[in-house]
Amino acid sequence: MTTSTRAATAPAVLVLEDGRIFRGRAYGAVGETFGEAVFSTGMTGYQETLTDPSYHRQVVVMTAPHVGNTGVNDEDPESRRIWVAGYVVRDPARVPSNWRSRRSLDDELSAQGVVGISGIDTRALTRHLRERGAMRVGIFSGPALQTGPADDPALVDRVRQAPQMTGADLSAEVATAESYVVPAIGTKRFTVAALDLGIKGMTPHRLAERGVEVHVLPATATVEEVYATNPDGVFLSNGPGDPATADLTVIKAVLERGTPLFGICFGNQLLGRALGFGTYKLKYGHRGINQPVQDRATGKVEVTAHNHGFAVDAPLDQVSDTPYGRAEVSHVCLNDNVVEGLRLLDKPAFSVQYHPEAAAGPHDAAYLFDRFTALMSTVSMEGQRA
Repeated sequence: MTTSTRAATAPAVLVLEDGRIFRGRAYGAVGETFGEAVFSTGMTGYQETLTDPSYHRQVVVMTAPHVGNTGVNDEDPESRRIWVAGYVVRDPARVPSNWRSRRSLDDELSAQGVVGISGIDTRALTRHLRERGAMRVGIFSGPALQTGPADDPALVDRVRQAPQMTGADLSAEVATAESYVVPAIGTKRFTVAALDLGIKGMTPHRLAERGVEVHVLPATATVEEVYATNPDGVFLSNGPGDPATADLTVIKAVLERGTPLFGICFGNQLLGRALGFGTYKLKYGHRGINQPVQDRATGKVEVTAHNHGFAVDAPLDQVSDTPYGRAEVSHVCLNDNVVEGLRLLDKPAFSVQYHPEAAAGPHDAAYLFDRFTALMSTVSMEGQRA
């Protein structure tokens, strides 16, 4: 990605790998960028979306037409920087209005070198992606856009040369390089080793609220490094890329030892692969904070926050035999029957495909953190009795 000083009046063009082109104005930094075009259906929470490491190398199209109303504050980022490769909005706010706002979204994108485009028909673009599927995309503005339509074929060729998301190993690019500790809030009850595959800041905070001391470890942490924390449980975070590229050594070791395990999003996919299930790329994925999921054990329907382009290929209506005992699908998406959760019946391990930390998003799934602490408590009591 190349960028230069922001110029809101500069023309910009969005080019899809299938040749579809949208013309608008520069938003954020001026220059060029490439990534996978995906759309998010969230009407709020754009700051959390932008700073979610799971969006690394993706160009996010906002389906909500008006973006930037509340500006940017210093409290809501979910990581140390903006991770999206590019940003697409229809009608950016001219003036932010919120008591916590410190600067405009346009200025923040520019300061962090994020190339975007505004003033295009995002509804038409979203419908195109729903019909054709997520695909590679480029955004060009300023000096990167030297000519008019005559240059379009060359831009399409450049987009087609960009790397695809399938086969991309990205977790180590977004994870922490050094381990750190998030202390328990109040009385410490448990210690959890959390593998940072692209973790959001609110996730260890949700555990800390429940008396958990969280040791956040790099994505490349070894089995020995995980167990050096003397964990009562192990957490697998969200993250970007293709789960088929990930090393499953640590997860298999945790399952073999019977340490309580909880995974979300990318972590759900890795647990699925460790159990012997496959993963596959969804046509256009699930992204936003309004996705309906059913907990199959209770029948309860939760409105949940999603950000995933891959899913686990596991049978919905049968218990499966795995190397670690029996497993079943615990949650399912009511829009398309995609697997949204897994549960082992003979080991203390479970996962969900969505984001229970609610940053941004509804709080319907907060009970999953309680379920994890209850699981650690049960295993601890059984160990004491043994």
